[in-house]
Amino acid sequence: MNPSFHKFQKIILNPILFKFFIFQRLSASFWAGLNMHHFDAKTSIVRVKKSWFNQNPFRSMYFAVEAMAAEMSCGMLAFAQVYERKPSISMLIEKMEASFVKKATGTILFTCEDGDAIRETIEKAIESGESTKIICKSVGTNQEGMIVAEFLFSWTFKVKSPAP
Repeated sequence: MNPSFHKFQKIILNPILFKFFIFQRLSASFWAGLNMHHFDAKTSIVRVKKSWFNQNPFRSMYFAVEAMAAEMSCGMLAFAQVYERKPSISMLIEKMEASFVKKATGTILFTCEDGDAIRETIEKAIESGESTKIICKSVGTNQEGMIVAEFLFSWTFKVKSPAP
C-alpha cells in the first residue's frame, strides 16, 4: 500500500478539504455536485444528486455527470495509491464503456470495489517498470437500490521516467 494512503484518505474524508481538492484538481466535479460518500482502501462511493445544474432536457441526470461520478469512484482508489508516491506513477484512462439501465433521478451512489486490484496493478508497474492495465467497474444505484448505470474503465499505470 502507498505509504501516503492515509494522508490522502484524511483529505478525501474531510468535507471541506475534499471540496477544495476537487475544486482545485477536478473543477467540473465540483460544479456538478459530486461528493464522497465512503472511502477506504478497498471501496469508494461517490454521491451525486440530480439538480437543475446537472440535468438533461428529459429531467434526469446528464450522462456525463454520471460518467464523472463513476470515474471518480474508481479514480480516487487509484489516485490514493499514486499520491506522493516515489517513484511517481502516471495514471490514465484508456477506455470507458457504459450501460445506462434506468433514468438517473434523485440521489445516485456510484460504487467501485476494486481497491485491492488497483493496488496490486500499481505495485506490478513499480516492480516491472512496465505499463500495467486494469479494468475497474463502477455501479450507480438510486435511493431504492436499483441499478441505473454500470461503467467499465480501463486504467493504465506506468512509472514516470526521471527528469533529465
